[in-house]
Amino acid sequence: MKHTKILLILAFVLVVTNINAKDYTVTSPDKKINVKVSFDNELMFSVLYNGQELIGPSPVSMELENMTLGREGKIVKKSTNSVDRVLTPVVRIKSEKVTDRYNELTLIFDKNYAFIVRAYNDGIGYRFETELGDSITVKKENARYSFNGNYTCWWAKEKGFHSNNQVYYDYTSLQELTSDDLGSLPLILNPVNGPKIVIAETDLNDYPGMWLRGADGTSLTVTNPAYPKKTKQVNDRDVFITEREGYIARTSGTRTFPWRVFAIASKDGDLITNQLTYLMASENELDDTSWIKPGKVSWDWWNANNIEGVDFPAGVNTQTYKYYIDFAAKYGLEYIMLDEGWYKLGNLLDIEPDVDVKELVRYGKEKGVGVLLWVVWKTLDDQMQEALDAFKEWGVKGIKVDFMDKDDQWMVNYFHRVAKEAARRHLLVDFHGSYKPAGIRRMYPNVMTREGVNGGEQYKWSYRQTPEHNLITPFGRMLAGPMDYTPGAMNNAQEKNFKPIFDRPMSMGTRCHQLAMFVCYESPLQMLCDAPSNYYREPEAMEFLSAVPSVWDETVVLQAKVSDYLVVARRSGKKWFVGGMGDWNEHELEIGFSFLDPGKKYKMVIVQDGINANRIATDFKRIEKEVSSDDTMTINMKKGGGWVAQIIPEN
Repeated sequence: MKHTKILLILAFVLVVTNINAKDYTVTSPDKKINVKVSFDNELMFSVLYNGQELIGPSPVSMELENMTLGREGKIVKKSTNSVDRVLTPVVRIKSEKVTDRYNELTLIFDKNYAFIVRAYNDGIGYRFETELGDSITVKKENARYSFNGNYTCWWAKEKGFHSNNQVYYDYTSLQELTSDDLGSLPLILNPVNGPKIVIAETDLNDYPGMWLRGADGTSLTVTNPAYPKKTKQVNDRDVFITEREGYIARTSGTRTFPWRVFAIASKDGDLITNQLTYLMASENELDDTSWIKPGKVSWDWWNANNIEGVDFPAGVNTQTYKYYIDFAAKYGLEYIMLDEGWYKLGNLLDIEPDVDVKELVRYGKEKGVGVLLWVVWKTLDDQMQEALDAFKEWGVKGIKVDFMDKDDQWMVNYFHRVAKEAARRHLLVDFHGSYKPAGIRRMYPNVMTREGVNGGEQYKWSYRQTPEHNLITPFGRMLAGPMDYTPGAMNNAQEKNFKPIFDRPMSMGTRCHQLAMFVCYESPLQMLCDAPSNYYREPEAMEFLSAVPSVWDETVVLQAKVSDYLVVARRSGKKWFVGGMGDWNEHELEIGFSFLDPGKKYKMVIVQDGINANRIATDFKRIEKEVSSDDTMTINMKKGGGWVAQIIPEN
């Protein structure tokens, strides 16, 4: 891990001021965000936006075995730094270029630690850094975030630390939450008067994940899972922690700790374009990234291999997967996924006799389609080197690792170990059954996407996977990083017609609601969840899905309101794609096309909710028209609706 080593480079301090001062300030480049830090035997910070206090004085500290950072020592140095640069991500999830512009305050204590605060135009972050020798034990991290009012929030309610962070959101208020309420990140806060706030973390490495609890009044406290002491494995994937240590981490004494991030957005749409969790993560660790190829994936598990019109039995077998490869090749999809069933559970090298992985890789290469393999995390842990070596030898392009369900220090380190070992063998990684993203994608850009979201699989068994839920996740969960929601259902139903059926699933909301997810949702490995047979019957849908990319050069938010609607325009090369999603209400929204190049004419191919989509959710209408940067138009979305367009320059 690359560290800034602030305590060792005091020669580069830009500004040193009165060390006896007890109040310090750092301001965002646009002067709208102001962070105040004070220390009088207790380190505290507060945040103002346009002079309005968003976060009141909030104490933060870190308890070690023999010292508490943030409560002991004296400030002996203050330094400030400003950065204004443009970064080029290896994987261009939101944009080809990312502006990294911030002001930074560092307070250096005589106890060999520092407190660092950064202020960006769209949020702030803080972290501790230590120079305390070879190793330290962190017993507890403390923070009590105090807010200026009884903010409402979309609370990601959790039952305990054994969790895959796949949650539905309770719209509640801070005063309704108690210390019994445990919530995972990210958390969207909704002040009555003022910008929205999203709490997240990034640069998580060799340390447990951060969670929140309710507190008295209008505060939230920080908590972390303690280190596992005893575990019990009950099958190939479930390992339960039966006893925990009295500390949360044993780690290097010379290091930086994770950033605690507070994204701030005066407009809801700014949460869609917020890049803080990427910008504040550690830099890329890989020398060669030329082999990292984003793309779309034909996926087998959601649709239960329900293919039709073939002369072989459908299922987990070589013939079925060749059918998926043929489908992917026809529509330009880069990959297929072999999900659960291709190997005998418990041994990644014991392949089911009906599946010939090497033949599928060979056939896929002939067709220009790569093969990805699903694996259980514990089996991979037990067979890490030999299994990954075998995957590389077979010619597999990546792995989907599942059922980790924890983010204690040991498990966080497991994620980093998998990312590193996979990269050594040029393997992409998709983490399922996982905690929310927290910066690893920048360190290891072969980590393309992850779950940590209640995605499309929930349609198979839940009535709660509503269009409203689908319009909360992009504003909070997606701010943390890409999300493998697995969209693309072709069997669509309105609320009164929906029924969860495990082997013949359908989605809530309209056909266009599902299509729009391919623009609104970010995932460099973007799944097409339905069966090839269903897609073959839908040429208008495949016209769009074969063209839409999985990474973007530019993102522009046209309309946005958390939990209600979202309309996003994204560019890839010279083409633009627009996606709109709505909740259970009908929406009539005006959008403009000023993002297009002036003076140029474009052909726009629209797929929109049909006039009867409120009755029959599969109803849609395809329209072609000419459009330019001067145009505006009103789009209509039915209940649980959607709207998509492909915009192609004509000259």
